[in-house]
Amino acid sequence: MSIAFHVDSGSNQEYFAVMVEYEDGDGELDKVELKEASAGLWIPMQESWGAVWKFNKGSPLRAPFSIKLTNFKSRKTVVASNVIPHGWTPGHTYKSNVNF
Repeated sequence: MSIAFHVDSGSNQEYFAVMVEYEDGDGELDKVELKEASAGLWIPMQESWGAVWKFNKGSPLRAPFSIKLTNFKSRKTVVASNVIPHGWTPGHTYKSNVNF
């Protein structure tokens, strides 16, 4: 099963939080990073609680978003490119085509 990203219902144009679902392996993530549309930089997200990771930009975010995950145990990294589309909706789950 591929990794899915459930956008937290409190997310908005300046604050983005996502629950990472269905990761294989030990399931523990060491790092989650976000990349906005047309941006070259990966932005570290903060672990909120459990499998929820958040980023508070304080200015409008530009979708689509790519999300990079680093596994705690294996240190393996996967990238879900443009997994959160332009026009994303809080409370919606977006499926990727990647897994560990």
